[in-house]
Amino acid sequence: MSQTAGKLKVDFVNGAVGHRLRFGGGRGQALAKAMGLRAGKTPKIVDATAGLGRDSFLLASLGAQVVMIERSAEMHALLADGMDRAFQEGGAFREIVDRMTLLHGDAKDLLPGLNSEAILIDPMHPPRKSSALVKQELRLVREIVGTDDDAADLVRVALDHASKRVVLKWPQKADPIPGIRPWSHQILGKSTRYDVFMVG
Repeated sequence: MSQTAGKLKVDFVNGAVGHRLRFGGGRGQALAKAMGLRAGKTPKIVDATAGLGRDSFLLASLGAQVVMIERSAEMHALLADGMDRAFQEGGAFREIVDRMTLLHGDAKDLLPGLNSEAILIDPMHPPRKSSALVKQELRLVREIVGTDDDAADLVRVALDHASKRVVLKWPQKADPIPGIRPWSHQILGKSTRYDVFMVG
């Protein structure tokens, strides 16, 4: 494991993730709405760019079955470790992790073989135009996974293989990714927007 990976830890039990689990606001949250979770509807979700796994954990905490795909071997190992520790915690954490499946590989290769109603894509965002330092944790993630130069290709593959919707999580003020069709609608968070592409 690289020095960078040694400084990073996936923690679903404490900190921001645990807090969001207890006080997050349920299915009214922007991510849940974007993914199509509402009363009586819980789609099967694929998180095509799992990263630190926080969005997957949130969606699983709201009852969704979530398949997570991570192509970086180091990040995959960190996720597996975090899921294992949350499972050992027992109780609600074990129930949530039971709804999460972690795959290692390139989502562009794996999506065609998965039965996905809703696909979430959260690429490594382009470096901010402002000079504000990106949070250290995000910098560490970027050091491990690099930048996702093939984000447009991944969105196109997802659009071909989702049965209901594809959701692109993107900085609110960032330009759209060139080369993909216009979104159907958007859901705006504080600093993030969700571009929702309805299919089928």
